[in-house]
Amino acid sequence: MHRPDIESEIHSFVISNFLFGQPVDLQPGDSLLEKGVIDSTGVLELVAFLEERYAIEVQDDEVIPDNLDSVTKVATYVTSKLSYAV
Repeated sequence: MHRPDIESEIHSFVISNFLFGQPVDLQPGDSLLEKGVIDSTGVLELVAFLEERYAIEVQDDEVIPDNLDSVTKVATYVTSKLSYAV
């Protein structure tokens, strides 16, 4: 799976689960926390989605803004986890 596909899936998940399909201008690089899209509970939901959808294990020390604060960062993080799993 290519990163654009992953980014698209993550963007769709965020829109449907946190914005409930509302038309919001959410760019891939926008901070999900700063824009108020997700909170700490939302981060846990996002992690659960990533683990189930991509069959990866997100370690506690990986739940940081550098990995999970934008759609682009999440896609990059997932891609790196998948490349290690191969």
